[in-house]
Amino acid sequence: MLLAGFFFALMNVSVKMIPHIPAIEIILFRSVFSFFFTYAVLKKSTVPILGTNKKLLIARGVVGSIGLIAFFYTLQAIPLASAVTINYLAPIFTSILGIFIVKEKVAVRQFFYFGISFLGVLVIQGFDPRISLMDLSIGLIASLSMGLAYNIIRKLKNSEHPLVIMIYFPMITIPIASLLTYWVWVQPRGWDWLFLLLVGILTQAAQYFMTIAYQNAEVAKISSLSYVGIIYALGFGYFIFGESYDFVTFLGIIIVLAGVLLNAIKRN
Repeated sequence: MLLAGFFFALMNVSVKMIPHIPAIEIILFRSVFSFFFTYAVLKKSTVPILGTNKKLLIARGVVGSIGLIAFFYTLQAIPLASAVTINYLAPIFTSILGIFIVKEKVAVRQFFYFGISFLGVLVIQGFDPRISLMDLSIGLIASLSMGLAYNIIRKLKNSEHPLVIMIYFPMITIPIASLLTYWVWVQPRGWDWLFLLLVGILTQAAQYFMTIAYQNAEVAKISSLSYVGIIYALGFGYFIFGESYDFVTFLGIIIVLAGVLLNAIKRN
């Protein structure tokens, strides 16, 4: 999960390098790369591409696509800090939905730990009162969809290969993104192609490690580690983009890590 967060953070850096390319267009390139790469590996390993539990696999592709598109919408429609803050509700939705979908028990104090981590995120990112009700609703839909997708991955633990789960995401996303990209297409030039390629490669690596993590650990415990992604983001922001942080930001980092560590060492 820590490796997945690291690669997702590198992907975010790549996206930040090409702000003139519409988000839905980046999603399309990312999905096309993911599809062909995953397809090639599956064919070579002789793993059945369509899997066995097609209904759950399609459901994972659909909710994953909805979550990604909604999240990228919030990235474009509202300030980045607010979009990221709302997105960090996903692990909480993951744990709550896990009670009903995969029948995992969540201790009351774990919700307290989640609350500590989310408080740290709020301290770091702050709250933007300019968010409209529609933007907030779409952001919550993104988080809820991601939480549902993670639980479906856990549900498929014993029946599907991680790459089979992964290929359903681009299979569903490519048609949707192709239609939406048609209206906002911007022709990539020069270094744009390199960063678009990196987005695909880094996403593939991140999703692979994330899928393995959710297949082999309790969703309530592993989902809390996604909060460490904010640490990666702050580090890359400082070293690559020259962003500086004040004392309150570093206090938020400590609070986030406290919640993550408390939840990770908790024993049922």
